[in-house]
Amino acid sequence: MQSIPTSSEPPAPLLQHRTDQHGICILIPTYNNSLTVRDVITKVQAYTNNIIVVNDGSTDDTPAILAATPGIQLISYLPNQGKGWALRQGFQAAIAAGYRYAITLDSDGQHFASDLHAFINKLEADGPGLIIGARNMDQAGIPSKSSFGNKFSTFWFWVETGVRVPDTQSGYRLYPLQPLRGMRFFTYKYEFEIEVIVRAAWRGVPVSFVPISVYYAPGKERITHFRPFTDFSRISVLNTILVIIAFLYIKPRDFIKSLGRRETYSRLKRQIVNAEESNLQKSVAIALGVFIGIAPIWGFQIIACLFLSTLLKLNKFLVLLSAHISIPPLIPLILYLSYLTGGLLVEKPVALQYGKQLTLAAIHYNFVQYVVGSLLLAAGAAIASGLATYVLLFFFRKKSPALTS
Repeated sequence: MQSIPTSSEPPAPLLQHRTDQHGICILIPTYNNSLTVRDVITKVQAYTNNIIVVNDGSTDDTPAILAATPGIQLISYLPNQGKGWALRQGFQAAIAAGYRYAITLDSDGQHFASDLHAFINKLEADGPGLIIGARNMDQAGIPSKSSFGNKFSTFWFWVETGVRVPDTQSGYRLYPLQPLRGMRFFTYKYEFEIEVIVRAAWRGVPVSFVPISVYYAPGKERITHFRPFTDFSRISVLNTILVIIAFLYIKPRDFIKSLGRRETYSRLKRQIVNAEESNLQKSVAIALGVFIGIAPIWGFQIIACLFLSTLLKLNKFLVLLSAHISIPPLIPLILYLSYLTGGLLVEKPVALQYGKQLTLAAIHYNFVQYVVGSLLLAAGAAIASGLATYVLLFFFRKKSPALTS
């Protein structure tokens, strides 16, 4: 009987062809995880050999374990700098090595290498983007502080980007590396994982998710370097900064950019005549815009329109459009009417003539009269415009014909 020749080379890892095809590496940051890091790397090596490990200044047996682990690209430095810094060093190394994507997973054993399939499948189905591995936060064993922190972070991510994802704190992610090139990040600890996805979304990178499994070791067996008070405080400060940037710059920028696109006009037309919105919703949107346009918040009107229309789920375009009641030619008239209205309420009103006496110095000197009057005028104009809109829509809005089969 003729014997069948066998190859002496071990079989290729399960996902090696696909990770090579897409230019994907696996990035594992680690700090003092000597009990789990070898097992994590071994399990990943069953799927691919494209592995970068960043030793973030470990002081236990981790450096010796990594030095004895073959088949990895190792980055080490001292002292410990934080997870964000480790990820940033890993991204730089991955870009230098020619990779186009990096899948990050933690070295404490909570992530499963078998879920690497899900990220690659999602990438192949939807195209380039940032993919977050979403944990089932309702499963048994999830620490309560992790569940609360995730809800907190997910809410602010939606406020900052308008994108809804179920899990923004998972460290199991696929990053497209090209959009990260040239970015100058300013965080380097746990809060980096918030900064990077927010700023990627601001650059137009699609952010999506895939469900993953997760394991939390029970009780004292679980090793975590997250410091609840310190790190949560840093994340809160970061979110405050990101919200300010979002409403001062990002959202106005995106709105102005959208006005230059042809498809925007048809979309805006659909928003105005949106049959899904009731007459009351449209009237409230216009009333809100008029109030913001007259209220004494000059310079912050667009921010207020975008924030409140999002919060109250109103038609953003109608709110912004009606807020333009304060266009430059009407501003002097609004200021003058605000003074007249304020004069009805303040104890010692100042009568200003429309024209010469209506100066910035006069506004500053009679600030209380102006603020009181502008708020009262804004409220009155908002109510009047809202009622007028409702009446007009009631009589003239065309009903959409029912769909026929």
